[in-house]
Amino acid sequence: MGAHPSGDAEVLDGRDPPQTLGSWLAEHPACLGPKVCDAFGGCLPFLFKVLSVRTALSIQAHPNKELAAKLHAQFPQHYPDTNHKPEMAIALTPFEGLCGFRPVEEIAAFLRAVPELRALVGEVAAEQLERSASHDPRGVSAALRVCFTCLMKSEKETFSQQLSLLVERISQQAAKGQDTSASNGDLLLRLHAQFPGDIGCFSIYFLNVVRLEPGEAMFLAANEPHAYLQGDCVECMACSDNTVRAGLTPKFIDVLTLCEMLNYTPAPSSSKIFPAVQSPLDPCVFIYDPPVPDFTLMRIEIPSSIKLYLISALDSASILLVIQGTAMGTSTAAASEMTLRRGSVIFISANESISMHLSSSEGMLLFRACCLL
Repeated sequence: MGAHPSGDAEVLDGRDPPQTLGSWLAEHPACLGPKVCDAFGGCLPFLFKVLSVRTALSIQAHPNKELAAKLHAQFPQHYPDTNHKPEMAIALTPFEGLCGFRPVEEIAAFLRAVPELRALVGEVAAEQLERSASHDPRGVSAALRVCFTCLMKSEKETFSQQLSLLVERISQQAAKGQDTSASNGDLLLRLHAQFPGDIGCFSIYFLNVVRLEPGEAMFLAANEPHAYLQGDCVECMACSDNTVRAGLTPKFIDVLTLCEMLNYTPAPSSSKIFPAVQSPLDPCVFIYDPPVPDFTLMRIEIPSSIKLYLISALDSASILLVIQGTAMGTSTAAASEMTLRRGSVIFISANESISMHLSSSEGMLLFRACCLL
């Protein structure tokens, strides 16, 4: 849901052939709002998605603007634009992902408990990381970079052999009913079943496992290593398709770029949950406002006791997604009433509002992506 050339949304206004949102906005740039139009060159600055993750999505990170421009110039077939791609995921169901590097103490514990991992990292790098735990943050980051790079640059024959040994060992322990949590056994076996022989299976020993309940969010800044493992979410990001991958994928892998670009600052998994703030103007609205200008997300929960609700005007274009409930919507911009139900997607121009007459007994749940400058 957006106007990126790789997946430009269609405007369902009865035209044949249908017009794309990008071409419509080129004809009506004022609909973006003057501040958004000026700041982003007349383009919609965000992409809005719904993801239903049943198989893990790749170990990846997104470049900042400087690196994006460099990668696009060198490899346009793999990096299709020059923009950065910070993103946010908000859980619709219980959601699980990998995000950011674990505290060093946790990684060191895995290096002791998983000999196959230590063999790939190497004794020198492993000991350097273990010693760094009491040193300054720069020393910790440097040691972490060396360890992770040694792992990810392992020769295929070597890591395949160690992964086979690890999977066999954990499978035997699990079959005997033994506790495999010290080796993160359940997750390892699940990922290996999805991507057998993939180096990305070892990433679970370096990256936080983050579990979100519905309504909780993760924000992924530039250079933040991550992977979505399972669950349903809405996702919003800057308008870009630049992804640097290193595992758990059949797609193009760029290990050297990934290892060079990553943010090697360890942090606990709890720090990766991004808070929503209830709007002081509307108790139904919860705002997720990340530290980037490209997008803001709103969760709108309308209780069943409310039968008339106004989607308020903003000075930014926005995209509204209905997750639950039904209503009839009217606005000054629309020629007729709109039926809003689960799956409906509405583009709302800047400074336009939508009046909704709710018709469901369950209330409504909506998400709204916008750009609040």
